[in-house]
Amino acid sequence: MAELQSAVNAHFDQMADLVEKLSAEFRSGLKPAYENFMGFFHAIDWKEPWLICLLSFHVILLVVVFVSRRNINFQMFLFLLALGGVYLAERLNHVLGSNWKNFAGQNYFDTNGLFLSVLWSGPLLVIAIIILVSCCSPSFHPLVMIFMHHSMLVFLPHAGEHIVSLCYLIVRWKRAELKHRTRAARGKEE
Repeated sequence: MAELQSAVNAHFDQMADLVEKLSAEFRSGLKPAYENFMGFFHAIDWKEPWLICLLSFHVILLVVVFVSRRNINFQMFLFLLALGGVYLAERLNHVLGSNWKNFAGQNYFDTNGLFLSVLWSGPLLVIAIIILVSCCSPSFHPLVMIFMHHSMLVFLPHAGEHIVSLCYLIVRWKRAELKHRTRAARGKEE
């Protein structure tokens, strides 16, 4: 018994050392990334009007996404608009890099497109993901409810025959689908 206890303690000591080494490596790896981010952040003149307009555009677009979350067609338009903006980012970077003297105090538009990726494509991708989640989430709720109900039927000892529970699940699925279609139709009428 003492040998087993010493083996377990040795194992725990090894695991503690491993976790300590990994966390030290992780912390040392984050420091340069943080310093690079802060250097990027401080290199930008945030008081330039075009940057304020760009950030305002993203905030307004995000507000429009949340306000129009019940209108699926408009959401899809916004989704395609956001992804189209990301798709055109390289061309936009080239055009803005050629004409930066007309609107900016310094040239932010390098050949790699880091600035435009962070301040244009990044927010647009986040907005597109928000739209995607908000459009798909109503479909997940009936599926989760059906799965939970099916799990209860399967794991309870007196759940009945499988064919009866399968038929019941099909009926529940169809009801959930009809409720979803009714809600969508009501949303279009409004």
